[in-house]
Formats: sequence, structure tokens, C-alpha cells
Amino acid sequence: MKNQIEKMFNSIYEEYDFINNLITFGLHKSWKKEIVTISKSLQPRKILDVATGTADIAIALTKIPNCEIIGMDLSLNMLKFGDEKIKELDLNEVVKLEVGDVENLKYESNFFDVVTVGYGVRNFENLKKSLDEIHRVLKENGTLIILETSVPTNCIIKTVYNIFTKIYVRLIGRVFSKNYKAYSYLQQSASNFPHGKEFIKILKNSNFINPSQDIKLFGASTIYIAKK
Repeated sequence: MKNQIEKMFNSIYEEYDFINNLITFGLHKSWKKEIVTISKSLQPRKILDVATGTADIAIALTKIPNCEIIGMDLSLNMLKFGDEKIKELDLNEVVKLEVGDVENLKYESNFFDVVTVGYGVRNFENLKKSLDEIHRVLKENGTLIILETSVPTNCIIKTVYNIFTKIYVRLIGRVFSKNYKAYSYLQQSASNFPHGKEFIKILKNSNFINPSQDIKLFGASTIYIAKK
């Protein structure tokens, strides 16, 4: 699965940002800003952005003063695209992008003040092992912040959501992507991934404490925050 995920994102890197905007109606930008606001309040010195993709969150985190940011991803093409944005903004000294596997992080234990993940957790091949690794590299009292898709609990909204994702998301992928099957997979993974209280239990199972959730767009996305 891991190789398939890598190949998939390597094939959609060019249109990924554009299609993400269409799918979320641009709302993902404001949710990512919330990640920055939360992170900034913690006055971190080192942040790891896992599954950084084209580095949207990593770049946004550069607004935090005196903070070193590392963006990590499996997909080399996504990182190259993100690197171009970083160079254009002259942020090379503040944020660095690296190829890496969340299941086997190369960083020392107790290294980062904050770890962020934006729409990447549902693509982890081994969720438990990945969260355990994130827990390991976080400093004591460090913070994990996750933005991930979820499914509304209200029956009416859930029905509308299911119709929307099955039709609209796949249509957008078919029209604008070279690899439309990738968006069928992403839609399916979003529907199947554990969310809400179920995901909070998973965080606790990896020894994270005081996990909380902030529901967005009637439950279509959620920001999770947890401490080491």
C-alpha cells in the first residue's frame, strides 16, 4: 500500500493544490491557518509537518518567529513542487523539506515541540506504528495537531455529504486530474477512516493525552489536538 500511495501522489502533484481548493471550496486554507494559530500559541522552536505534500502547512508555519520547520513526505514530486514555492517565497532558511516515512522517523526522540499532519493520517499504512513514532519524536508535553477528513454524524447532513463526495469529488478528479482513480481512492479513504470519538480512542492507544476535536463544516473535517 505504501508504494501505491507514493506513486499516486507522485502522479497528482501538479493539480493537487488546485483540486484541493475545489473540493473544500477553499475552506482548507482557513483550517490550516488555525493549525498555525494553535502552534504559535505554544511558542515552539522545532516543528515537524508530516505528510507535508506541497508544503502548504509548512510554509504557513514560517509565520511563527524563531522556529525551525521540517516538512516530510513520501512523495518526491510533491516535495519538489513544495520546494519551488519555498524558493519563490525565499523561505529556504526557515523550512526544509525531506523525503521520509512516518513509520520510521529518522529524528531523535523528544526532538520536536509540535508535530502537524494535514490530510495525511488516513494514508498511513500502519496507523498505530505511525502515531507511536510521532509520539516518540515529540518532546515531553509536546503537541500533535491533525487536520483530517471526517464524516458528519447528523443523518441528513451525512446523506448529503455522501452524495457530494461520491459524485462531486470523483467528477472533479475525472475532469481535472491525470489520475482520476486517485481521487476515487481519496474519497473512499475519507469515508472509511475512523473519526471523532473513534479516532480519539486511537490517539489514546498511542499514549497521547487529553485529545480533543474541533469539528469543521458540519463534520466534513476535524482538527484533533493531543499532548504527549
